Amino acid sequence: MKFKIFYLLLLIGNFLFGQENQLWKGYFSYNQIVDLDESVDAIYAGTDNSVFYKKLNDQDVSIYNSVNGLKPESITCVLHSDFLDKVLVGNDNGLLLVVNSDGSIAQKVDIIEEVPVPASKKKINDLYEYDGKVYVATNYGISVFDLSSLEFTITYFISPTGSETEVLQTTVLNNDIYAVTREHGIRKASLSNPFLYDYNQWQTFDAGYWNGIVTFNDELVAMNVDGYTYRYNISGFVQILNQNQLGLRLKTNGNQVVITTSNHVYVLNQQYIQEAHITAIPDYNVVFSAATVVGSILYIGTEKNGLFSTSLLNPTVFENMSPNGPIQNYTFRVKKAPNTLWVVHGDYSRLYNPYPLDEIGVSKYYNDKGWVNIPYEDLLEAKSLSDIAINPNNADEVYITSYFSGLLKFQGDNITLFNSQNTGPNGLETLVLSPPDPNYIDVRINSPSFDKQGNLWVTNSRVNRALKVLRTDGQWQSYNFQGIAPSVASGRYAPMAIDKNNTKWIPAINDGLIAFNDVMNNKFIVINSENGNLPDPDVRCVAIDSRNQLWIGTFKGLRVLPSVDRFLTDNQLSTNAIIIQEGDLAQELFYQQTILDIAVDGANRKWISIADGGVFLVSQNGQQTIYRFDKTNSPLPSNNVVDIEIDGATGEVFFATDKGLVSFLGIATKPSDNLANVFVYPNPVRPEFIGTVKIAGLTDQANVKITDIEGNLVYETTSAGGTIEWDTTAFGKHKVASGVYMVFVATDDGSDTTVKKVMIIR
Repeated sequence: MKFKIFYLLLLIGNFLFGQENQLWKGYFSYNQIVDLDESVDAIYAGTDNSVFYKKLNDQDVSIYNSVNGLKPESITCVLHSDFLDKVLVGNDNGLLLVVNSDGSIAQKVDIIEEVPVPASKKKINDLYEYDGKVYVATNYGISVFDLSSLEFTITYFISPTGSETEVLQTTVLNNDIYAVTREHGIRKASLSNPFLYDYNQWQTFDAGYWNGIVTFNDELVAMNVDGYTYRYNISGFVQILNQNQLGLRLKTNGNQVVITTSNHVYVLNQQYIQEAHITAIPDYNVVFSAATVVGSILYIGTEKNGLFSTSLLNPTVFENMSPNGPIQNYTFRVKKAPNTLWVVHGDYSRLYNPYPLDEIGVSKYYNDKGWVNIPYEDLLEAKSLSDIAINPNNADEVYITSYFSGLLKFQGDNITLFNSQNTGPNGLETLVLSPPDPNYIDVRINSPSFDKQGNLWVTNSRVNRALKVLRTDGQWQSYNFQGIAPSVASGRYAPMAIDKNNTKWIPAINDGLIAFNDVMNNKFIVINSENGNLPDPDVRCVAIDSRNQLWIGTFKGLRVLPSVDRFLTDNQLSTNAIIIQEGDLAQELFYQQTILDIAVDGANRKWISIADGGVFLVSQNGQQTIYRFDKTNSPLPSNNVVDIEIDGATGEVFFATDKGLVSFLGIATKPSDNLANVFVYPNPVRPEFIGTVKIAGLTDQANVKITDIEGNLVYETTSAGGTIEWDTTAFGKHKVASGVYMVFVATDDGSDTTVKKVMIIR
């Protein structure tokens, strides 16, 4: 029989949510399903960092993520409360999130802040609702959450000695609470006992090794660590299923009991007869993570492929229900082309170790059709994809480096893999082994960047000829770092920048910053801690601004080279710290901080990400901080922003983190060459609009004046980049009245002018 899979393409994850976050977008993956729960008419799915749900008779999917207020640490379990129609979300750090029916979200940090156990023991393993309370199974015991007051009321330490013990799941039968523990079997107590906080009130119901328990058919159903599921009757435990594999989730909806293992999903009816047994989903290499039943529909969550549904009556046709998104949330590099966003998820460690090797595909976002993902199986076995370069002269030609397999070239639908076997004697090389092994191929390519002639430059780690170039004629050429950098044989390099003079600025892990220009007789200069005032020889990133200054991020701070042109005349280069004034104290900007990435926007301002510190937007010279975003004050899902990419045409700033991709809708676009394409938006400005009016398509340093129809000046500014914004006030004092307003624009030298109109409706 030929199976057929239907895809429900739900382009939802990239909309704007809430006025307070209207400048943010989320580009999240919904493929990593952690847990499922159900109500009588809906399915609820928890991913690693979001929750989505679907009503049975509604095609729309509702999503909660960091953009609309759900800010998890790492989700471990979800529960829909029938008592008050709320969704509870447990996390691995003890955080409990409550999603109310109106969409508001409450954070409950009691476990994090008040339970006196080490942070490593605060993971929430399961949520069980009974009689208006939720019993929260954790790695230390059980905490009780009252649904009426939305407050924690008490904590039970239930081990035989009163110490912490890992509780995996709880259930209630005949007013007795049963708790499956990791080390002490199934513990039991009466809910009528007012002294359950006393561990002596708990007894061992069964001393075996169990990992799940539910109440079904007015009896207990439990699964043990040996791969068997039992029901408990008066005479003891009776086996009802041998699943041949460790159980991951045991659930019941009252009519069926569902057992999930990595490779099996079993559905048993009230007579414990199998209604369904799923071992695979056609065309997917799935690992199951959770399953449940709503009505006659079986829902199956997977570790990497999202949520599927199928009919219990005919479990052969599967529907992929996860919202459209990238392959996974961990994002390592992102690159913007016109109408397309390229994303890779492979990585290497801080010391540039690609192991364990990643076998993850490429994610592409199209403005008109959402996400289209290229699976690993179509990438010629290229592993640990690390960076992206788009040909500036042909956006359909894209190169993606692999930090193990070489270099991928995407040309339309064609994919080519370059490595040490097909690039000739001057091409890519496998790393140097001692002793050499001719059968081992490990080609670690990184730092792809095009020069202004259209040549593609890359670095080749742990080889002597560490700098490679693919010329426009298809020929490869190599340049030797021996005698230039002290640790060439183990050299590892971050993304390079190429300036207007064709000088390549190459960050190295222990060798500082290597500058090279092949046009100038292969001239090299090395900037390091000893000769160039770098705070650390481990350089993580570089960026060239519009004034030809080189911004350098290191493992222990920030430096600036005043002009890249100095390379042309000097044989030694020194960098400067940025000194800022804070009150009466002068201090170095980002002193001793690890800089992960630097990006320059259209107004020559710098976006700078700090390890575990979020991201900063600083002024052109770094003296003022314009924004600081982190998890606490923005939709950033993580404080580790590993890559920043800016769409120069729209000003959208993309933040790639280890927990997902988001963007901020900035206004700093690249300046235009003339005023031919100046436009104003929104236009008209209607009463319900909240935000600012943008005037785009400007030249740099253009003068903008806004007057009412009678010629009275209400606003004036000078552009920095290609866009300015107006808050529709008269010089910031009061909102202007309804009417037509004239926008007069002139270049800085007055050689070009234009006039636009905007209507304000109050």
